[in-house]
Amino acid sequence: MAREFDRLVRLVAKLRSPTGCPWDRAQDHRSLIRYLKEETREVAQALQKGEWHDIEDELGDLLLQILLHAQIKREEGRFDIEDVARSQYLKLKRRHPHVFGGPRFKTAKDVLRNWDAIKVGERKQRAADVAKRKKRR
Repeated sequence: MAREFDRLVRLVAKLRSPTGCPWDRAQDHRSLIRYLKEETREVAQALQKGEWHDIEDELGDLLLQILLHAQIKREEGRFDIEDVARSQYLKLKRRHPHVFGGPRFKTAKDVLRNWDAIKVGERKQRAADVAKRKKRR
């Protein structure tokens, strides 16, 4: 699994490199928004149709959009796709304490209520972190 993903990540980097594709190099976050929306819509349509080959294809197109945005940030020295994956991993663990030894919930509704409470706490923490960084400058 990791081999194919790594190969795709390297291909996206090549496409945006000086020896890559002029169109890919010209893209930025703003210019890619329309494609991100389009591919998201196409994934939803494929899921509604339920055809596995269409779902696979459209998920790949959406993944390309994610990789392009991550590659742009990598080029800016901000983060890369591994950072995105790490962040998502930590977020999912944090928001699923009931799976990792925390409180147990009986219903999906209880899980969602706890999820929302965790998100509120995360936003408060992020705001506090931003405020601290601003004070240091």
